[in-house]
Amino acid sequence: MKELKDLLARLSNAHGIAGYEDEVRQIVAEELEGYVDETKVDKLGNLIATRRGGSPSVMLAAHMDEIGLMVKYIEDDGYIRFTKIGGWFDQTLLSQRVVLHGRKGKVVGVVGAKPPHLMKEEERKKVVEAKDMFIDVGASSREEVEDMGIAPGTPITIDRELTTLVNDRVTGKALDDRAGVAMMIEALRRTDAKCTVYAVATVQEEVGLKGARTSAFELNPDVAVATEIAVARQLGVEKKDAAIELDKGPVITVSDAAGRGIITPPPVLRWLTETAEKHKIEYQLSVSEGGTTDATAILLTRSGIPAGVVSVPTRYIHSPVEVLSLKDLDKCAELLARALETAADYF
Repeated sequence: MKELKDLLARLSNAHGIAGYEDEVRQIVAEELEGYVDETKVDKLGNLIATRRGGSPSVMLAAHMDEIGLMVKYIEDDGYIRFTKIGGWFDQTLLSQRVVLHGRKGKVVGVVGAKPPHLMKEEERKKVVEAKDMFIDVGASSREEVEDMGIAPGTPITIDRELTTLVNDRVTGKALDDRAGVAMMIEALRRTDAKCTVYAVATVQEEVGLKGARTSAFELNPDVAVATEIAVARQLGVEKKDAAIELDKGPVITVSDAAGRGIITPPPVLRWLTETAEKHKIEYQLSVSEGGTTDATAILLTRSGIPAGVVSVPTRYIHSPVEVLSLKDLDKCAELLARALETAADYF
């Protein structure tokens, strides 16, 4: 479990919003070395690692990008206005420490807003929106900020590192989807699959499933699995709204986004569930009304590519304090490793 945690920590602590995944991509390439036959980076920035074998060809897709921010405008007095990249719940942004990735290196800042002491009573009752926030790097002028190598377009990430909780649970940023990346890497380390495997660390999932669409078009695999995280139930959420729980094993998606995303083809669903049952891996089925994954883009590529999703149950997603169980992540990697070995029985 320690090796798995160390892998996840290395990935989670790395920085890379959509379009700027370089740091994460380098780590993935290093971690896959020795477990694949060929690695390349395509024109959009996807890392495609190929493990040669026979039929069928299986594409694994895990997105490298995390939700973040981008510099929009620098005020005359040095405060920095930003725009959101990806789906943020604005409340989670206020008072966070961030890293601005300027052309001269990393610069630390904090997200601020008008202090409650100066707010009118009706203002204090309202949620502060991102548009009313700013970043303070300690500068006193626009020129000082620009001298740091910061300009409109500079990417920004949350300054947070993976930390251990009790019961083999961890918390950190970007577990969506660095947990999926860790699952993919660990599965390749464990499997004795004879099929051809394309392990793809995709880009720009959080802003439109872009990397999965282009890489799937190039590879045209027989079947694909997106490795992801799934919303897990927590205090204040009823089971009818979110039945997935921590420590209950991998989540296999039946459908998401109320069917507007993926409706997993029955052969893919049978492949994943029957493999889990054969190897006595506890699993959970998900039918959700929320977001979707790279699997949707892959499913709709070319004339259609059968695709499914295996996810790690995760709390507080799209926040700097996402929480998951390493036990679940371990079981997800095990299911994926075994599924690669049984793929030829289904496709």
